[in-house]
Amino acid sequence: MTSQEIRQSFLDFFKEKEHRIVTSAPVIPHGDPTLLFTNAGMNQFKDVFLGIGNRDYVRAADTQKCIRVSGKHNDLEEVGVDTYHHTFFEMLGNWSFGDYYKNEAIAWAWELLTKIWKLPEERLHATVYKTDDEAFEIWKNYLPESRIHRFAEKDNFWEMGETGPCGPCSEIHFDRTPDLSGGSMVNAGVPEVIEIWNLVFIQYNRKTNGELEPLKNTHVDTGMGFERICAVIQGKNSNYDTDVFMPLINKIVELSGIDYDGKLDSKNSISMRVIADHIRTLSFAIADGALPGNEGRGYVLRRILRRGCRFARNLGFTEPVIYKLLPVLIDTMGDTFPELKSQAITIERIIRGEEESFLQTLERGIEIFEVKSSLMIDSGSNVLSGEDAFLLYDTYGFPYDLTELLAREKGLSIDKNLFDNLMQQQKERSRAARKSTSHETELPAIDIKSIFVGYDNLEYESEVLFVDSNLVVTAETPFYTESGGQVSDTGTITLAGEVYNVIDMKKQGNSIFHICDRDVEQIVGTKAIMKVDSVRRMNIMRNHSATHLLHEALRTVLGNHVQQAGSLVAPDYLRFDFNHFQKVNHDEIIQIENMVNEKILEGIDVNIDEKMLDDAKKNPKIKMFFGDKYGDKVRVITMDPKYSIELCGGTHVSKTTDIALFKIVSESSVAAGVRRIEAVTGKGVLDYITKLNTKFIEKENNIEDLHRQIKSLEKSITEAKVSNLSSELESLIKSPKIINGINVISGQLNISSLDELRNLGDNFRDMLDKSSIGLLATVIEDKAQIICVVTDDIKDNYPAGKLVGLAAKQIGGGGGGKNHLATAGGKEIDKLKSLLDTFYEIVKNYN
Repeated sequence: MTSQEIRQSFLDFFKEKEHRIVTSAPVIPHGDPTLLFTNAGMNQFKDVFLGIGNRDYVRAADTQKCIRVSGKHNDLEEVGVDTYHHTFFEMLGNWSFGDYYKNEAIAWAWELLTKIWKLPEERLHATVYKTDDEAFEIWKNYLPESRIHRFAEKDNFWEMGETGPCGPCSEIHFDRTPDLSGGSMVNAGVPEVIEIWNLVFIQYNRKTNGELEPLKNTHVDTGMGFERICAVIQGKNSNYDTDVFMPLINKIVELSGIDYDGKLDSKNSISMRVIADHIRTLSFAIADGALPGNEGRGYVLRRILRRGCRFARNLGFTEPVIYKLLPVLIDTMGDTFPELKSQAITIERIIRGEEESFLQTLERGIEIFEVKSSLMIDSGSNVLSGEDAFLLYDTYGFPYDLTELLAREKGLSIDKNLFDNLMQQQKERSRAARKSTSHETELPAIDIKSIFVGYDNLEYESEVLFVDSNLVVTAETPFYTESGGQVSDTGTITLAGEVYNVIDMKKQGNSIFHICDRDVEQIVGTKAIMKVDSVRRMNIMRNHSATHLLHEALRTVLGNHVQQAGSLVAPDYLRFDFNHFQKVNHDEIIQIENMVNEKILEGIDVNIDEKMLDDAKKNPKIKMFFGDKYGDKVRVITMDPKYSIELCGGTHVSKTTDIALFKIVSESSVAAGVRRIEAVTGKGVLDYITKLNTKFIEKENNIEDLHRQIKSLEKSITEAKVSNLSSELESLIKSPKIINGINVISGQLNISSLDELRNLGDNFRDMLDKSSIGLLATVIEDKAQIICVVTDDIKDNYPAGKLVGLAAKQIGGGGGGKNHLATAGGKEIDKLKSLLDTFYEIVKNYN
C-alpha cells in the first residue's frame, strides 16, 4: 500500500464505524494559550474533554497535522539521527466523546491492524497502565499474557502537558526482530520494537496544583503515527525509507549529487533526513499562518530553518536550497492538504528569504565557532564559553541549539548558565522570544453555555448564570469577544442597580466571560442589563468592513498571491499584514486607497449569510484562512459578489457608505515576505487630516489642498448617499395622496446631515411629476428635520415656505424658505409620524 492508500483506508475504516471524518486543525492552535503548536490529534477536542464544549457528533476520526519542537514534547534532537522521530508528523486518530470506551477501542484497533492491514499477529505487543486491569483483561481476548505488558506513569499514563486532560493508556508495539525476541524491548525506545498506536482512555483533568480531578464523561483518544505505520506496512526499517520521505530525499540527492545510503551514522544521510523533515514543518506552519520571527512560535520556526541551513551546508550547499523541495512536498501531500497548493508562493518566498538572510552570516559564524572551539580544545577544556555561544546567537543569529549541535560534534559542552545570564540581560528580546502565554488570566473551567446576540443587539437583558470575582457569565450577551483580529467590546453591565464597566471579554469553551473593572456581588439568577459602547462598536465595524475591502484591493493591485497574514481591528485604526515581497510604492498605495474609497462611495450592501463550511468551501471566490479555526457553520460576508466574499465571524456595517472614508497612514515590513498596512476610517480620517494640518500649519498650499480633499470627499459621500436613497424616494412617489388634483407625498428617511437633506430635496423635486408636493423628514442629533418641495407649476399657489412653516408647528418648531423648497426643524420627534400621516390635510386646507 502507498502512504496515500494507508491514510485513506484508516479514514474509511472508521467512517464505517459511524465516525465523523473531521478536517485537520491548523498546526497553529487558536483559543489555547498553553500551546505553541498543535502537537496531538486531540488538541482540537480539548474543550470537549474538559466538559466546557461539545460537538454535534460523539465519534470522530481524522489525520491531524502535528509539530513537536518545544516544551515537554520536543523531538528535535532525535530528528534525522534515528529512524522514527520527526518535528512534523501526521497523527491518525479516532475519538469517542462519552460514547464507546475500552472494549470498542481495543477491538477496532485489533481489527484494523490484523484484518484490514494484515499485520502479523505474532509481532504485536500491547502495554497497559500498571493498575488498569480492565484493559489487561480485554487484551487477553487477542494476545497471550506474555505479550501484554504493564508499565508505570512514565510510559502508560498520557498527559498532553503540565495541565489538562489525561488518563491511562494502552500502546500497541510492533516487533521487528527476525526471531520475534523483542518482548524485552517494549518501551525501550529502540527501532527494533516500535510503538505504532496509543489508545488513551481520558478520565481525568490535571489541575495546575498537580491534582487529578475526574472528568464528567470518559473519552477515548487514540493516536497512530502515520509515518511509523507506513514504515511497518511497507516493510521498511526507517520512516525515511517510505514513500512519505523518499521523494524529498531523492530531490536532495539530485540537487547535491551525493548518494543517500540510509545509514544512521552517515553524516550526509543524517543531513538529508533533517532537511526532508524540516521542509515539512516549515511549509505546513507557514501555510497555516505562522512566520519565522524573533518571538514565540516564530522563533521556533527560525531555529528549525537555520538548523536546516547548517545541515544543507554539510552537503556542500552555499546557496538557498530548502525552498526548492516545496514542489515535491506539494506533489506528495498537496491533495490531502490543499493549503500547501494555495499558499505555495508564500511558503517558497518566505523560506527562500530566510535562507538568504541567514546564509549571509552562517559562514562567518562557523568561522568564529571554529576559532573559539579550537582555543578551548587547545587549552585542554571541553566546555565552550557561554559568552562565545551568546556572541554567535546575538551577532550571527545562531540559535543556542545550533551552537550546541556544533559543539557536540567536537566533543564539547557549553556553559549554559552563563549563556542564560547573558540572555537575561537582553530582557526585551528574551521576553519576546521566550514569552509564555501561561500567565494570562486563568478562567474557571465551567460548563455554562453563553450565546452571543450582539450582531443585532447592542443592549440586552439576560440572566446571570455565574459570578466569580470580577467575572460574570450571562445566558446571552451583546458583547463581542476578541476573535479573528477584532478586539473585544467594552461597555457597562448593570447588576442589582449597580453599574460596572466591562473592560474586556474572554471566551473558554461555550462560556463567555465579562471582565468587569471591579469585583461583582454574588447575584446569580438575577437579570443583568448590558450595554455595549455603541460609538466604539461602530468605529470597530467601520474598520472591520474596510479591512475586507482593503484585502481585495491589495489582491487587485499587487496580485493574487496576497494573503492575509494577520490583522487587528480596533476602534481607532486597522492593521493588516499580508504576504508581499517588496515595499508597496506610493502609486500603488494611491491605487489601493482609491479603490477602497470607490467601493465605499458605491454604497454596497454588506450581505451576511450563514452556510455550512463544506458548502462554503465549494465556492472558489470565498476567501478563508487556514490559520483560522472554523466551525461546521460559518458566516459569509459579501460586499458585491464580484468583489469581496470572506468567511468572517466579526461585526460589520450594513452599507459601505457607513465607513465614510478610508486612509492608509503607514506601510512597513513585518518579516521576510510580509508587509503591514495601517489605516483609519470615518472620523479617524478627519482626525488624521487635522493632525497633518497642525503639523504643516505653515504650508498654506498643503492645508488648502487638504481642506479641498475633505470637502470633496464629504461632497462625494453625500452624493453617494443621496443616490442610494433614490430607490426609497421612487417607492414613495408611487403612492401619493391626491388632493384637489395635487399629488401629495410624505415619508421619513435615514439621513445624517442637513446638507444631505437639502441635496436629497433637490433630487426629490426633480423626480416629481407636475402638480406635486413632497415632505421628507428625518432625525438628526435628536431633532426632527423636514424639507418641503413643490413643483414649479403650483409653487406660487402652494409656496413651500408657507407649507413647511405650518408643518413645523406640529413638531414644536418653525422654519421657512423659498416657494419651491424650504426646510424646518422641531424638538418633538414623537409627533413626526403623525405629521407625515396628516400632511395632506395641511395642503388640503391651505387655500
